[in-house]
Amino acid sequence: MKISTKGRYALRLMLDLAENGRDSYIALKDIAERQKISKKYLEQIVPMLNKAGVLRTNRGYQGGYMLAKSPDSLSVGEILRITEGSLAPVSCLDDPVNLCERSARCITLPLWEGLYKVVNEYLDNITLQELIDNYNQTAGDDYYI
Repeated sequence: MKISTKGRYALRLMLDLAENGRDSYIALKDIAERQKISKKYLEQIVPMLNKAGVLRTNRGYQGGYMLAKSPDSLSVGEILRITEGSLAPVSCLDDPVNLCERSARCITLPLWEGLYKVVNEYLDNITLQELIDNYNQTAGDDYYI
């Protein structure tokens, strides 16, 4: 499994909003500038996040974007599934029912199912707030004279 640029940038966008947009809408150009990501590329990601209900949008003079949920209730897994689709390591696990004609006698299927389970459990148990807190804790350890 490889997370695409779209998934990584969506995560950075959401983290930026979690850090900077708690009480106000943030313009996409500001996020693009801080994150060093093309505004046009972010414009392709925003509709997916908006449609999934994790972003709020406000048009107009003080328009922009804001998280629709608190950072401690948004998991990395949720955001990546919105942008990446399935996080399955093999295509036969993309659907809830395995339609592969070999699934009943596939010697590797338990391996892929186990990997899929571990990946989902791991990513679903890390929230945006935890990423921010962990970063701030380690960044605070840097002390220079």
